[in-house]
Amino acid sequence: MFRSGKANKKPGIVVIALLLVLVIGAVVAYSLTNKYGSYKDKVDALVFEHIDLALVADGVYTGEYDSGVIFAKVEVGIEDGTLIYINLLEHRHEQGGAAEIIVEHMVEEQRTNVDAISSATYSSKVIRKAVENALAGNHA
Repeated sequence: MFRSGKANKKPGIVVIALLLVLVIGAVVAYSLTNKYGSYKDKVDALVFEHIDLALVADGVYTGEYDSGVIFAKVEVGIEDGTLIYINLLEHRHEQGGAAEIIVEHMVEEQRTNVDAISSATYSSKVIRKAVENALAGNHA
């Protein structure tokens, strides 16, 4: 029996295509695993400084913090040593939307060192760090 060369090449191409899909999938999975693991390590390693609001000059300040997966950008208003408002300008997150209320807690308690929001710990920390970054270096 005579077989054409084309029939023999098709299974080889299919196998190569399947292997390529598997390799790409493995690379993507590895990359995502490292990205998510490293952002959590980065947030866990955050060190928060005490901000004495009485020493912060009056003004409006912006700050941000990017962990790689979670990002927050804030605008903070200070007047006479009082935290007047915190506007959350941007918050990219996974499931940490509940953390957005933390800015209200900071204003109510007049401090940046407030407890994280349950089930949104990483986003809470990222938002807190963004506020700290806004106020850091702006002392009278």
